[in-house]
Amino acid sequence: MKLFPLSLLSFSLLASSPAFAKNTGYLFVSSEDDHIVTVLDGKTFEKIKDIKTSKRPRHLQFNPDKTLLYAACGEGESIDIIDVAKLEVTDKIADIEDPEAFDISPDNKTLYISLEDDGALGIIDLTSKKMTKTVEVGEEPEGVLASPDGKTVYVTSEVANTVHVIDTASGEAKAAIVVGERPRRFALSPDGKELWVTSELDASASIIDVASNTVKDKLTFAPEGFRKEDITPVGISMTKDGKTAFVTIGRANRVAVVDVAARKVETYILVGERAWNATLNQDESLLFVANGLSDDVSIVKVDDRKVTKSVPVGRVPYMVVVDD
Repeated sequence: MKLFPLSLLSFSLLASSPAFAKNTGYLFVSSEDDHIVTVLDGKTFEKIKDIKTSKRPRHLQFNPDKTLLYAACGEGESIDIIDVAKLEVTDKIADIEDPEAFDISPDNKTLYISLEDDGALGIIDLTSKKMTKTVEVGEEPEGVLASPDGKTVYVTSEVANTVHVIDTASGEAKAAIVVGERPRRFALSPDGKELWVTSELDASASIIDVASNTVKDKLTFAPEGFRKEDITPVGISMTKDGKTAFVTIGRANRVAVVDVAARKVETYILVGERAWNATLNQDESLLFVANGLSDDVSIVKVDDRKVTKSVPVGRVPYMVVVDD
């Protein structure tokens, strides 16, 4: 029997194994006008690569194990699927008219997506990559959030100023909750009791009691020196302990830092122009903010509540996610 050196055998085993990327620390930023997802090093923030996508990528989301990154491409009428190890688009879900925001079920079997032109929630089987059902909701649906137990999906309607509550077992709407004007995005409290929804044209966030499907409170944003129409909240990210929420307030070029229990804005952080969406890294030491009109990502040190760096990316960045 022929013997091989241990080092050669180890190399052979590694070479024949599939490549997996996990916890790379990379930032992924969608840019609407350049039709790319920019990849940044999570430590140096230098550009690693621009991944070419279908037209107008916006919403980004990883699958549960972060091996795949899904990008909703509105004008490309597809959801492009990026292999995180290869840093390239390797598959897509095609023929989706104007896909908006989406969420993936906890069991990684279903993708729920807002279909703006159809006024519907689309339900896609991730194995077959086919739309299995649509559920009628209010006009111009936007934000989508699947509950941790997979039993409920929440959808905002920008025109109806409503949050629709969809039962996933029946595929039927079980409640419609009126909120502020032009609701956009969600954050669910870690204990699952409160659903926060931003309202872009109301300068507010509504706080929904999940058990009763009613609005229990409302938080208004009012940074000094701005008219109400320039305070346009969209993105929201909440800490894992549920104590703090970060809300991007759009044309006011700021992120509101909110004490969740007190329902009070602690401070406003000046970031780039037209702050769209924001996400925290795993240890919640940094907040990354995509700025749609200054074509950059603001990196905020959470403890100091200050921007430490602004990183240029593609034109009209919309969302940033981090693989850590």
